[in-house]
Amino acid sequence: MSDLGSDWTLSSNHSNNNSSSASCEPANTAAHTFFMVVYGLMFLVGLFLNGFTLRVYFCRAQQQMCSSVTVYLKNLAAADFLISLCLPMRILNYSSDSVSVRRAYCNFGASAFYLNMYASILFMGYIAANRYLKIVRPLGTHVLQRVGPARIISAATWCFLLAVTGSYIILSLLTQEAAEHLPNMVSCDSLHSYQLRMLYKVTHICSAAIFLSVLVSLVFFYYSVSGRLSLAQQKQPASSGSRTLAKSRRNMLVLVGVFAVCFVPYHLVRLPYAFQKSWWCRSRWLFYLKEVTIVLSALNVCLDPLIYFLFCKAFRTQLSLRRAVSTTQIPTKAAITDRRSSDGLTSVRNIRKMSLTPMPTGEL
Repeated sequence: MSDLGSDWTLSSNHSNNNSSSASCEPANTAAHTFFMVVYGLMFLVGLFLNGFTLRVYFCRAQQQMCSSVTVYLKNLAAADFLISLCLPMRILNYSSDSVSVRRAYCNFGASAFYLNMYASILFMGYIAANRYLKIVRPLGTHVLQRVGPARIISAATWCFLLAVTGSYIILSLLTQEAAEHLPNMVSCDSLHSYQLRMLYKVTHICSAAIFLSVLVSLVFFYYSVSGRLSLAQQKQPASSGSRTLAKSRRNMLVLVGVFAVCFVPYHLVRLPYAFQKSWWCRSRWLFYLKEVTIVLSALNVCLDPLIYFLFCKAFRTQLSLRRAVSTTQIPTKAAITDRRSSDGLTSVRNIRKMSLTPMPTGEL
C-alpha cells in the first residue's frame, strides 16, 4: 500500500452515451494484492465459522428445538456462508485482467455477493425485532414469534432478493456489448449499458431504503430495551427481571455494533458513488475508501458467529455439549488405562504372594 501514487486508468463504456458512462479508478497492483490477502483470510475464517454454525444448527437435536429466532439465525448463517463462497470470485477479479473473468464476476459473483449481503441485513433486523418482542410480549403471542410465520418471512425475503438480482443479471446479459479488452479495473462500470445504469441506480435507492429501515429499527429496539432496564432498576435493582433486561440490552448492543461497523460505512460511501461517479475521479483516496467499505461489509461473515452465540441458547447448549463430550472422552480412556494397569499390577502381586506362600504337603 506504499505505492499509492500510481497511474490512473480512464475507461469509456462501449455504449452510445460515452460521456456519461466514463469512469476511472487507480490501477494499483500493490493495493490489489492487499485486498486479495484480506479477502483470502476472511474467506477461510468465514467459511470455517459459518460452516460449523450450519452444522450445529442442522443437527438432529437442534432441529427438534427449533424456534422463530432459530429460523432467522439459520438463514443469517446461510447468507454469511454464501458470502464466504463469493469471496474467491472477488479475489480472482483483482488478480486477473481476463474479459471472461470480469464478465463472470460482474454478472454473477458481484450480484450473489450483494444479494447475500442484503439478506444478512434483513435477517439481522428480523432477529432484533424477535428479541424485542420477546421482551415486550414474553408469552410469545405475536405472529413474528411463531415458527411458521418466521419460515414464510424467510422464504419471502429470499424470493424478493432473488427476483431483484435475477432481473439485474438478465438485463446485464442482454444489454452487454462485446469487448475484446477491458482496462485494468476491478469495478464493473465499463460493462454497464445505459439501461443497466438506470436499474443500478434504482436498486441502490431500494437498497438504501432497506438499510435505513433496519438501522432505525435496531436503534429503536436498543433504546427501548435500555429504557425498560432503567425503569426496572429503579423499582427493583437486584431482581431477576433487571438482570434479564441487562443481558438483552448487551446482546442488542452487540447486534447494533456489528451492523454499524459492517454496513454503515459502505452505505455512506456507496450512494454518492452510484450517483456522482465523477467525484471519485478527482482523488484516488475516494476509490480506496469505497473498496475498504466493501471489505468491512464482508467482515460481517467473521463477526456474525458472535451473534449466534449470544442470541441462541440452544446454540450455546450444543457447543457446551460438544465440549463436555470432548473433555470426558479423554479421562474415560485414561481411567480405562489406569484400571487395566491397576488390574495387571494386582494380578502380579497375587502371583508373587502365591509363589512366596508355602504349599500344603498334601498337594505336593
